[in-house]
Amino acid sequence: MRIGRRAVALMLLDTFLVVLAIHLALWLRFDGVIDQRYLTTVRGLLPFVIPFYLLSFYCCRLYNRMWAYASIRELVSVVVATSVGSIAFCSVVFIMDWRILPRSIHIINWILVISLIGASRLGWRVVRHYLWRSSPSQTHRALIVGAGDAGAMVARELLNHGNGVNLVPVGFVDDDPAKQLLYLYGLKVLGTREDIPALVHKHRIENIIIAMPSVSAATVREILDICRTTPAKLKILPGVYEIIDGRVNVSKIRDVELEDLLHRDPVRLNLEEIARYLNDKVVLVTGAGGSIGSELCRQICRFRPRQLILLENSENNLYEIDLELGDQHPGINLVPCLADIKDAAKINLVFDTYRPQVVFHAAAHKHVPMMEHNPDEAVKNNVIGTRIVAEAADRFGAETFILISTDKAVNPTSVMGATKRIAEMVIQHVGKNSQTRFAAVRFGNVLGSRGSVVPLFKKQIARGGPVTVTHPEMKRYFMTIPEAVQLVIQAGALARGGEIFVLDMGEPVKIVDLARDLIRLSGLRPDEDIEIRFKGVRPGEKLFEELLTTEEGTDATAHERIFIARANSIDFDKVENILFNKLQRGINLSKKEVIAMLKEMVPEFQRSGRSQIG
Repeated sequence: MRIGRRAVALMLLDTFLVVLAIHLALWLRFDGVIDQRYLTTVRGLLPFVIPFYLLSFYCCRLYNRMWAYASIRELVSVVVATSVGSIAFCSVVFIMDWRILPRSIHIINWILVISLIGASRLGWRVVRHYLWRSSPSQTHRALIVGAGDAGAMVARELLNHGNGVNLVPVGFVDDDPAKQLLYLYGLKVLGTREDIPALVHKHRIENIIIAMPSVSAATVREILDICRTTPAKLKILPGVYEIIDGRVNVSKIRDVELEDLLHRDPVRLNLEEIARYLNDKVVLVTGAGGSIGSELCRQICRFRPRQLILLENSENNLYEIDLELGDQHPGINLVPCLADIKDAAKINLVFDTYRPQVVFHAAAHKHVPMMEHNPDEAVKNNVIGTRIVAEAADRFGAETFILISTDKAVNPTSVMGATKRIAEMVIQHVGKNSQTRFAAVRFGNVLGSRGSVVPLFKKQIARGGPVTVTHPEMKRYFMTIPEAVQLVIQAGALARGGEIFVLDMGEPVKIVDLARDLIRLSGLRPDEDIEIRFKGVRPGEKLFEELLTTEEGTDATAHERIFIARANSIDFDKVENILFNKLQRGINLSKKEVIAMLKEMVPEFQRSGRSQIG
């Protein structure tokens, strides 16, 4: 057994303290006048008693604890170790018949040893906390919202070792009336959420930390609306699952992300139940390197497919997702396939070689202004490419085919939206007489995806502005990437053939409100620190997006937030004739011919005023 120098030093200290405690016990018992025979007896006992105490301390691990972080648990260990040593002391006295010591000596000695040993250990924490604690050059006063378990953890972390984030907690706010004016870790509960603006002004608060990880998104939104009226920066504690995992500390307090400001609770699905159809199946994902496609691949790997085919036409994107999944899921049979969905021969070869049973079709051209300038490419990729993949799925016996669609396919005003609407029609057409279950998933803007407004706004804020918004009244439905992917996987479980699944995404959000929120959450003031500049509606855009046409309506599904659009009647013969004619010509059409074809196939397609293409 190896004992370090630190342990030896502590043992010497404990020997001195035990001897001191016994003599102090005699002194207290006899009011400072100690009979010599008692001193002689005690000194004869010490060579036998001290080893018992040290052995007890060692067995209770008092010599290998970090006393700079001592807590109640360590104090209990001191009491247990001292009690065992004191019992040994009494036993030695009884065995050696040195019972001339008064019985009260043993009780007094027990109390004194606990006090001295405890003070020697816990005192180290006091010294470290109050005397040796370094003061940061600049600190920021913080108000903690929530005086529950999470708020207590935040306060303790900041008080003990919060120098890394330079935050000094001033107090709490909590809506519980029973907590008002009480103290937690020496910090007072100063009021309720309604008092936040006044408290920020009174106590010069620079940061507000929201420590309420288990409350609903609606409650967080209400608190954020109050906090946004103050100049303080906002931070939020991670979710409750991270507290359960014991991973919450001051380093986990993060800035409020835009995902926290959705005007609804996040959609949560039990993927463990609904995604069993992926287990031990050959799954193909087109556009596997894109925002949605890559997240789909990550989620699919959780359900142990027999084989996952990553189909992507960007070499770099394919390399990155293949490398990531290979590192995180080494047991999954991954097939990186560099291919273009417009290459019918290659797509058919892929399907013939691997025979995928489940297909998620995420490959698409999605940038609205770009497709306005290149409508022929939008048709080639979003329409013809979809048809090629869908027909291959039918030809080679895939079980399920899920198309990723968009709310821009409803009453489209853009080329991109019109082509996605036709893509929906294509899979319904191909699936009409197929054993494969074809379905589409229609959702709104995806926060954090490539080309979405959030990364653009962040870059503009980082440059000092201005933040550019198209129109003050422009609204969009928003969802997170995980929500979008969960919906897609859920659709695969619900699909029976021909459905268009729609997510209830709450109320649409003004783009300018998101811009202002993001500026505030960056610690700046909109229209003062960062200018918001309106630049006009871009080609193909409309002010309001819709999830359904007025004719469609919805039917309920097994999930309360997912609906099935009752599709408009489709003239499949017209779709087939137009697509066949264009395929025969190699879809080498002029821009005007492409627009005319789209209007013929999608009568509700009405292009916005600026979308003029010569």
